[in-house]
Amino acid sequence: MIEIPSDLHRDLVPLAWLLGNWAGAGVTDFPGSAKANFGQEVSFSHDGRDFLEYHSHTWVLDADGNKVEPLESESGFWRIDKDRKVETVMVRQDGVVEVWYGELADQKPQIDLATDAVARTAASGPYSGGKRLYGYVKGDLMWVGEKQTPEVPLRPYMSAQLKKVVSPEDVAEMARNLGDLPDDGIAFFK
Repeated sequence: MIEIPSDLHRDLVPLAWLLGNWAGAGVTDFPGSAKANFGQEVSFSHDGRDFLEYHSHTWVLDADGNKVEPLESESGFWRIDKDRKVETVMVRQDGVVEVWYGELADQKPQIDLATDAVARTAASGPYSGGKRLYGYVKGDLMWVGEKQTPEVPLRPYMSAQLKKVVSPEDVAEMARNLGDLPDDGIAFFK
């Protein structure tokens, strides 16, 4: 069940399924880079205004699932209009800034995005655009990304399956709301 916060801007209700902290793993594979498994943490939050704030951090995993090194970090803002058109602005640690446009699918929590504009600093590598698909599938946030460079045509390069992260504090609050724990119920989790 998707919870809609009472202070969520009314325009963002169709994106409520993105809200929260997510964590999981995926795979990356693109010419010129080593194929690798990666871990990812994503957060979508809001402050009552008409956008979602987005942060993502990924890191390479070894064969045992341990963090080896940082991979990509990006931050941005997501909006949606009355016609279900989504616009996103993202900036990545490597000096790339992107404007993405797409739309929320009819009758299902799925967003298709494509880059509309890309700006790069001198330090960034070659990159000319991409596509992304985000979906809410059986309670998980799943996504796949495609990218292109001047040398490589558009192709898949990353995908991940992320689970909603629920802290012990969140569980205690939910239980208190149900009357199952006393107000100091957090002690139950220590």
